[in-house]
Amino acid sequence: MSNSKFKGLGVALVTPFSESGEIDFGRLEKLADNVINNGVDYLVALGTTSESPTLKDKEKVEVVKAVVNAVGGRVPVVMGLGGPSTYEIVDRFKGWNFDGVDAILSVTPYYNRPSQEGLYAHYRTIAHYSPLPIILYNVRSRTSCNIEADTTLRLANDCKNIIAIKEASGNMNQIMRIVKHKPDDFLVISGDDAVTLPLLATGVDGLISVVANAFPKEISQMVHFGLESRFEEAKKIHLRMLDLTQSCFKEGNPSGIKAVLALQGKINNTLRLPLTRVSAELEAQMRQILDEIEQTR
Repeated sequence: MSNSKFKGLGVALVTPFSESGEIDFGRLEKLADNVINNGVDYLVALGTTSESPTLKDKEKVEVVKAVVNAVGGRVPVVMGLGGPSTYEIVDRFKGWNFDGVDAILSVTPYYNRPSQEGLYAHYRTIAHYSPLPIILYNVRSRTSCNIEADTTLRLANDCKNIIAIKEASGNMNQIMRIVKHKPDDFLVISGDDAVTLPLLATGVDGLISVVANAFPKEISQMVHFGLESRFEEAKKIHLRMLDLTQSCFKEGNPSGIKAVLALQGKINNTLRLPLTRVSAELEAQMRQILDEIEQTR
């Protein structure tokens, strides 16, 4: 599959739960169908937003299967698969059915805080054994581990199976350095809704979005306008959605986006511990913001 399949907008899908805490597969499939019908380019299952650390291994298999079935080949599917142990990830490659999955999103090892050389060796080993292309996932705020630009570029040049990076470090200088020096076919994908528009202006290739779970049409238009250098049109959407975007992360992800989706009537506002619902105050603010967005549509 061409790397260009992962340009544009990807959505990091939430995992809807019933009020009793079981996975609501019906709502998951409806959510996947809705975002596809509203212009997204690919879906991400088992990302951070899916609450993957709270899912049992059997549930992870079922979630990916449900997403693949709902997609029905209409768009590519990316699956999250990472962790602090390189060889555990390699072992999981051997036992997983990747039918319908097009790439793997692999977060930096967390907790053990490897050096840059350790990160290079980790990803080079994964790339060697992976049956699918790898998208690096750099999110220092969650992992306490940053892939520095030179390490990303080294991996991009040395490992042809590493095709992209989801950059959620928040370090604009780092991201721009990757954009400037990367191989032509290596993709740089924003992992932060709020700063995607300025990053598109510097040459990133798209966004893996949280907010697009609730507003796929608007976020898709914003990203595609940005990729087409139609920045005035992209800016209007970005600013219209900015208050909502910021509110979604005020008390953590996916608590925020689940509150929004529940207000829209798309899912139950249920999370698994240790995650909890947003405060009543923030939920009231979200309701007001949603009303304002509807008035400007």
